[in-house]
Amino acid sequence: MKKVKYTTISMPIKLHRKVEKLIEDTGFGSVSGFVNFVMRSIVSGGSLKEKDQLTEGEVRKVRERLRALGYLE
Repeated sequence: MKKVKYTTISMPIKLHRKVEKLIEDTGFGSVSGFVNFVMRSIVSGGSLKEKDQLTEGEVRKVRERLRALGYLE
């Protein structure tokens, strides 16, 4: 059986605290476990194709959400 290797992904502390509150009373034991789950869910959809590109409105909404989560200023 192969040993799984890990790496570290940084996120703003403010976002980390929000995720901690979000996962309270769920089956997730840590922020890392939750982020791992979310990333696997996204990646399992396969590669991005041209038809998967976002419209300008969708890009604007994503930026607004990222700003609200502390990723953008």
